[in-house]
Amino acid sequence: MTNLNQLFTTETIFLYDQHCLTKKDYFLPFALTDTLTTFSGINQQPIIHFWQLDQAMILGMKDTRVTDLKKGLASLQHDGYNIVIRNAGGLGVIADAGILNVSLILPNPGNKKISIDEAYTHMWNWIKCAFEDTMHVIEAFEITESYCPGTFDLSINGRKFAGIAQRRVKDGTAIMIYLSVNGNQQNRGESVRRFYEASLQENFGKNGYPPVDPAVMANLEDLLQIKLTVDEVKKRLISVLLDNTPITIDRQIVPKLLTSEWFTTEVYKQMKKMQQRNQLLD
Repeated sequence: MTNLNQLFTTETIFLYDQHCLTKKDYFLPFALTDTLTTFSGINQQPIIHFWQLDQAMILGMKDTRVTDLKKGLASLQHDGYNIVIRNAGGLGVIADAGILNVSLILPNPGNKKISIDEAYTHMWNWIKCAFEDTMHVIEAFEITESYCPGTFDLSINGRKFAGIAQRRVKDGTAIMIYLSVNGNQQNRGESVRRFYEASLQENFGKNGYPPVDPAVMANLEDLLQIKLTVDEVKKRLISVLLDNTPITIDRQIVPKLLTSEWFTTEVYKQMKKMQQRNQLLD
């Protein structure tokens, strides 16, 4: 079993579970990511943040620079997806009730910086501890024909079920993963492919945009060949931390902190940035 002890330098980890958000609250988890990461850096406090969106395509800034964004957006809307532009670069991912987003937010002080690869590896190790067994080895390498491909795509038998990204703010780092737990992953992949086909046309699969093949991605429950709910995934992720590290989990503090003056001010600032960014969709 991978050693998780190196992850945490404090005894208490804050946990904030936002559950599944509807369209009116889409900006909130992105605003909270920067706010919680800043707080983590200031206070040397690790935080775990679970969140979902009910039916959305989350676009990266690179996605907004396609040949014909309007045609791409129309394709997504035809397929029943809302659209939100996140506060980070990179490429788009689907978010729905069968996909869990997890942010592992760690202090990253200047005198002991976590490298980019170390941060990715922390998340990979956590997922391995929770779900890997002798029959299902979880590997990390780029699945080039997936949507949002990256060096730390997580896969079993060559089929991707998760992708990892990072956001660094001051003295904190958010290591973010989307986990395809259940649902129709084939349809998700087809919708993302249609978005790129419509928005790039003859440039599909070129200029750093992926030639999406839905067959290279799968749900975690299909790969493990067990029925799996998002709540069960959350419980397993937390239980492996409790079993393998000397920590306690506090679920009460973050909701209280969110009503404090510092948090309300910071979240408001980040929400305004999200609103400005998403004016590209108007």
